[in-house]
Amino acid sequence: MKRFEISAFVFAVLVGTILIATGPAWSDKKGKHEDEGNVAEMAKEAKVTVDQAIKTATEKVQGTVVEAELEKKHDKTIWEVEIVGADGKVSEVHIDAATGAVIDVEDKMAKKKEGKKGKGKDKKD
Repeated sequence: MKRFEISAFVFAVLVGTILIATGPAWSDKKGKHEDEGNVAEMAKEAKVTVDQAIKTATEKVQGTVVEAELEKKHDKTIWEVEIVGADGKVSEVHIDAATGAVIDVEDKMAKKKEGKKGKGKDKKD
C-alpha cells in the first residue's frame, strides 16, 4: 500500500510540473509584451487616427463598429475596422493608416468559411 501512495504522489508531482511548465504556452499572454511594443511603434507611424479610420469605414459600410485595430499586413500599417451591418453580416474594412484610403472590404463570414487564404475578399473602392 505504501508503494502505491508513493507512486501516486510521484505521478501527481510529475503531472503538476508538466502543467506548470507548459501553462505559458497555452496562455493568452504569450507574446503580449512583444505585441504591445509593436502596437506602440505602429501608432507612431499611423497618420490616421482611430476616429478617422472608423469614420471612413462607416462611410464605406453602414452598421455598428464592434472593433478597430491597428495591424501590420504586407509591411503596411493598416486600420482594421470590424462592422456589423443591419442584416447581421460582419465586414472588415481595411484602411491605410498613412493615407486614410480604403484598401478593401472583406466579408468576415466568407473568410471563415473558405479559410484564411485571402479567399472571400470582396474588393471595393
